[in-house]
Amino acid sequence: MLNIQLMNKIAKIGTDKFDTAKYTVGEDVRNADAILVRSAVLHDTVFPSSLKSIARAGAGVNNIPLDRCADDGIVVFNTPGANANGVKEIVIAALLLASRDIIGGVEWVKTLKGDEEAAKKVEKGKAQFAGCEIMGKTLGVIGLGAIGRLVANVACSLGMTVVGCDPYLSEAAAKMLSPDVKVVSSYDEIYSEADYITLHVPATPQTKGMINATTLSSMKDGVKLLNFSRADLVIESDMVKALENGKVAKYVVDFPTVGIIGASDKIIAIPHLGASTEESEDNCAVMAANQTIDYLENGNIVNSVNYPNFKMPRSTDKRVCVLAKNADVAEITKAVSGVAASGSATKGDYVYAVYDVTGDVDAEKIKAVNGVIRVIVL
Repeated sequence: MLNIQLMNKIAKIGTDKFDTAKYTVGEDVRNADAILVRSAVLHDTVFPSSLKSIARAGAGVNNIPLDRCADDGIVVFNTPGANANGVKEIVIAALLLASRDIIGGVEWVKTLKGDEEAAKKVEKGKAQFAGCEIMGKTLGVIGLGAIGRLVANVACSLGMTVVGCDPYLSEAAAKMLSPDVKVVSSYDEIYSEADYITLHVPATPQTKGMINATTLSSMKDGVKLLNFSRADLVIESDMVKALENGKVAKYVVDFPTVGIIGASDKIIAIPHLGASTEESEDNCAVMAANQTIDYLENGNIVNSVNYPNFKMPRSTDKRVCVLAKNADVAEITKAVSGVAASGSATKGDYVYAVYDVTGDVDAEKIKAVNGVIRVIVL
């Protein structure tokens, strides 16, 4: 039996993918072969030596110690695109919330409970909550991945002028964009043109703090900013100052923090609801489960963030999977006997090699090869 530990509540449609004849699944499982996680922070978690993979039911993986996992031969998966539609929809809602004081108006109406003059007061007082339309305005989309692309395309259909930037935009991804999206080569072009800016990039050393006093100063006066990616993309103290001096008209953020909550009435802080839909949670759970099963049973890697993706049909009953760092694949191959088929891939310093074999496997001989971290025989 293989053990699957759940670090958060994972949708049943996903956990049902695990055959109960092969897997034990639950929050209290010990000696886990794999972990499924959503938002639980694992940086201080001591992983068992049995752990082979971690699947994040979502796109962001900043709650997982990626480098430590890679060095321990633990493959980390995420589920890109599985929650994209859910996030796209809330971003479109955020555009409207940033444009018209819907929340303020709704809260004000509550104060009229029981007032016989409510209807008249509504007509007289509604002007204080008026706003602008998004049609004809310019939206800057930073990051044109699974979510950013969808947001850009919908914004075009709503009559917005859309400017997008993504240094890593692939040719295939570019083809999924509406022809009306203007793709530019630098974020600076977005900062200078956009009335609204929405962030859709991961939190990396390069993107953390990308929205700061300097970049804010290069934006249009009265810009409205949406952040449904990660809190630390924005220097919060700089954002609060920009809201106070009017440089930024609204900041809609899906990550309430102590530095943001109550800091300005121009902030709309949403309690991390971006992917909180039944459909998104189901999609992420199914994808995470399927990736885990394919890896544990076949050694195939799909959507890994710390090891190379690799998929190969099985040609024998026995498969040897080798995870290594700064290793020579040719030297690994020499240590494997009875090879019927093989393949390998690299990601940075990390190597993943797979061998379909006949006969016995000397795992210790393979582990002795310089750079080899782990050998898994399936």
